[in-house]
Amino acid sequence: MNKKIVDFIMVVVGNCLIAFGVSAFILPYNILSGGLAGIAVALQPLVSINPTWFVNIFTVVLFILGAALLGKSFAIKTLISTIVYPIALILFHGKFHIECDPLLAALYGGLLSGIGAGLAMRTGASTGGVNVITMILHKYTQTSLSMLVLIIDAITVGLGLFSLGIEAILIGFISVWAGSQAVDKVLLLGLQEAKAVQIISPEYDKISNAIHEKMMRGTTLLHAEGGYSHDERKVVLTVVSKNQYQVLTRIVNEIDPNAFIVTSDTNEVKGLGFSYEFKI
Repeated sequence: MNKKIVDFIMVVVGNCLIAFGVSAFILPYNILSGGLAGIAVALQPLVSINPTWFVNIFTVVLFILGAALLGKSFAIKTLISTIVYPIALILFHGKFHIECDPLLAALYGGLLSGIGAGLAMRTGASTGGVNVITMILHKYTQTSLSMLVLIIDAITVGLGLFSLGIEAILIGFISVWAGSQAVDKVLLLGLQEAKAVQIISPEYDKISNAIHEKMMRGTTLLHAEGGYSHDERKVVLTVVSKNQYQVLTRIVNEIDPNAFIVTSDTNEVKGLGFSYEFKI
């Protein structure tokens, strides 16, 4: 299917999920979820406003700001959100109220909003609203999107301290956390997760050969120097799939129980054994 069509569908579905989560869980239970919906909930006791219209008006205002700072491509994709989300919110309003505990409403409202936002962000677009600010900050600071979502939504939830009290804020943080986790998982969905491992050992040659022969993985020998002793040494660098990591550590420990192993998670690996020809 054409990529533009797939992106369009993802943005539409994402916005519908957010609108459903807001209509069914966030607004009915006054959840401080972050985003424009959370701001509307926080301000409602202080200023007589209609939350739905508040969200819709500021969705348009922030779209104009995003179009000015993030460019034509972003504006085109986000325009879909600016149209679909307000319409879906109006259509869903009052039709899908689900009776449940406020804690469950916070959890599921956050999850639905996070999944929807993540789907839109995967296309390079935004769901509009406060997420436009998130994308702007990401462009100029290179901070991860999931972290920015968490920070901005946490600030938004804090606005409810004086209007709704500490209990509402504590419930709101559940929604914020759930939304941040959902965004992160959706953005990473489909990427090849693996472990990047650096092994420091005088038996580097045996370890490297064992990785080749027993695990069918490649290695790279890095030249290093001890910071204290200034002795020259070799570091074995290899990348393995997550389910191979325990096998790797067992092989290394059998050869050199005193080997120094440094491991880091990687979210995407491309190359032989990961993105083409064969996978383990």
